[in-house]
Amino acid sequence: MEKNNFNSSRRDALKKLFKGTGFLGMGGTLWTGLSSGLAKGELVLRPPAALDEPNFIKACIKCGACVEACPYDSLKLATVNTEGALGAPHFEPREVPCYMCPTVPCVPACPSGALDITKLQAEGDQMDINKSRMGLAVVHKETCIAFWGIQCDACYRACPLIDEAITLQYEKNERTGKHAYLKPVINSDICTGCGICEHACVTELPAIKVLPIDVSTGKVGNHYVKGWDTKDEQRINNSQHNATESDDGSLDYLNDWESLIDD
Repeated sequence: MEKNNFNSSRRDALKKLFKGTGFLGMGGTLWTGLSSGLAKGELVLRPPAALDEPNFIKACIKCGACVEACPYDSLKLATVNTEGALGAPHFEPREVPCYMCPTVPCVPACPSGALDITKLQAEGDQMDINKSRMGLAVVHKETCIAFWGIQCDACYRACPLIDEAITLQYEKNERTGKHAYLKPVINSDICTGCGICEHACVTELPAIKVLPIDVSTGKVGNHYVKGWDTKDEQRINNSQHNATESDDGSLDYLNDWESLIDD
């Protein structure tokens, strides 16, 4: 009898041990997925009219209303196995891009303002999907076969703003002497980041990818001047003028470099 009680207690102890280990394992997996997703969140593409990433994450209530409103199933909510904040909407262009609905149903469906309808406002109450800046397409020249001299204009033809967001640059192919390169060029002022070009790319891994604007673009800074741009010249002149004025309005002679130069 005592032996049976001992075996039963041992089985119960082992069950509790394995159960506890299982929960710990699940917790570790969940945390790994969450931390991994958050670490990679800067590469996630958000729906049209989304606020900048930090404010979007704060405002988004992860309700899925925009996902339900999308007629193409482009949008999906992040899980522990995908990038970005858990439950936040995003899209992956290689799978399903944003197909640029003229009525943009996902934006008015948002109840929290995480998708800001004013970003797309046109005349009257109309929205202009072409004002979207979901990301920016970037071409990897080494794997784009158009840069090899193989004729391909898949991304160019697929672009909903053809000859605007993507244009083709024609160059003579010196290697053959008979053909031309048709190199895709992205206009960053026009590209909406819809990802249709990435979806259409014929290479095994897309040679053109849409990345968030903060990741795909640089920043010049204020210390470079466009010498051919009179407005930019004036910007520098104004900043220099402001720099020579102290808080009380008097002239700061130490920063007035022109008076320090001998005639």
